[in-house]
Amino acid sequence: MTEKRATVDLVPLGDRVRQLRLFRLGIVVVVGLLALVDRDGRMVSGLALFAATGGYLAASLLAEGLWRIGRSRSLVLFGVMLMTDALFLSWATYATGGSVSPVRYLIIAHLVTVSLLASFRTGLKLALWYTLLVLVVYYAQQAEILQPVGAALRGLPGNEYRRTALFIVAFWLITGATSAFSAVNERELRRRRFDLEALAELGADLEGAADSFDVADTLLHRLAETFGFERMLLLGAPEDDLVLFARRGSEQGIGSVCPAGVGSAIVEAWASRDTLLVSELDPETDPWLVAALPDARNLILTPLSAESRAVGVLVIEHSLRRGSRIERRVVSMVERFASHASLALRNAWLLEQVQKMATTDGLTGIANRRSFDIGLERELSRAFRNDSPLTVVLLDLDHFKQLNDTYGHQVGDEVLRMVGGALSEHCRDFDMAARYGGEEFAVIMPGCDEAESVEAAERLRRVVAQADSPVAVTASFGVATYPGNGSTVDDLIKAADDALYQSKRAGRDRVTVARPVDADVAEPLTQSKR
Repeated sequence: MTEKRATVDLVPLGDRVRQLRLFRLGIVVVVGLLALVDRDGRMVSGLALFAATGGYLAASLLAEGLWRIGRSRSLVLFGVMLMTDALFLSWATYATGGSVSPVRYLIIAHLVTVSLLASFRTGLKLALWYTLLVLVVYYAQQAEILQPVGAALRGLPGNEYRRTALFIVAFWLITGATSAFSAVNERELRRRRFDLEALAELGADLEGAADSFDVADTLLHRLAETFGFERMLLLGAPEDDLVLFARRGSEQGIGSVCPAGVGSAIVEAWASRDTLLVSELDPETDPWLVAALPDARNLILTPLSAESRAVGVLVIEHSLRRGSRIERRVVSMVERFASHASLALRNAWLLEQVQKMATTDGLTGIANRRSFDIGLERELSRAFRNDSPLTVVLLDLDHFKQLNDTYGHQVGDEVLRMVGGALSEHCRDFDMAARYGGEEFAVIMPGCDEAESVEAAERLRRVVAQADSPVAVTASFGVATYPGNGSTVDDLIKAADDALYQSKRAGRDRVTVARPVDADVAEPLTQSKR
């Protein structure tokens, strides 16, 4: 992926061609003026010079037309035209005076322009091409293939070889200096482009994150890929405590709470809302962070803020030589990454809250009726596929209307909360406890057969009776199991409901197991009160 980015042009090729088109026009104008003004220093006739200039102009226009037609080979055509420029300028230099021709300055200007517009590599290659052409012209003159310098030029200080050598050294020095500055600029531009592309990729990845933990992990993944960080932590505060949402290079458990106290670097970054650079952690003020990142050095602590509220802290260890400092560019980009992730993290939390509100009973904090219906459909389908049992338990608090009338609805609500919490705490991890409606509750027990359901329901009955509620309550239970008591959701609910009302009629505070659907006796089987 990095190599692909490196090949992307920093400046579109079309813009370079347009700028060089203006430069070529300037070359034609200058050479044409020299042909008219400096007649004594010319090595060729004016007609030959005008003809060559016209040919060069025609070649430039032809290249422009070919570039517009064949964009697929535009880079090759771009290079060919640079070589053509060099050929014409080398010949024009010879034609207008050789080593003392004013056109020499156009060669230097051409090298500088190409080094800045194209790349420093292209400038150096072109300087090598110019060196070859200048030497070819010189030795062709020495061999009298081309016309040697005139008497007027021989009278100038130094000889032709020295002037040619000095000119070559001069344009190499200028090209080298220009290329060096150009290389620095190119490297910086490529870095910025790389950073911005990484930031855009982070934004795209965050859009597809499934939840807040996925958002946090996506951020750390992108930071590691972009900057090579090996050890990182992301602490988020959806409520009051700072919780570990993602990690890299640490064994600290996801979801663990960070007990940051006074003097902690985490608290300082959190409170100041500014990035904090820490060379070494203090074990007394940051024991949790020291345990999470043992022997950590050179840390970046960047706060995560969204909607004028701190929502977390990003902790990064960067590997630097002792005494060196991290680049400001890296710190700035980390802050940008953190800013994008902060909004995504906040949105993920809000979405999770909405989803929780949609699936959770607001009073008891356990699943609501809608979640129960969806869960029962899902578990019944799984039980059918796996040929495994499934138990549904319905329970109704005894004399709850009388409790409300006697103690008030606030006490009644507190009783419902305590019962819901007790059921949720004492169910198995894969069971679902839900508020079915009013004072009725329901529990889905996957993999629980009829024999196990009696024991499980009895355990829940005792839990309700012993719940730490303002008023002692009992409950009546009805139990139905797939496949013996039905094969559909409606059949199971009806069987459990019938068994529940049998418990009510039998004296309450007891468990009743529904009879199988094919039993001769239609009355439910009542499990005696224990």
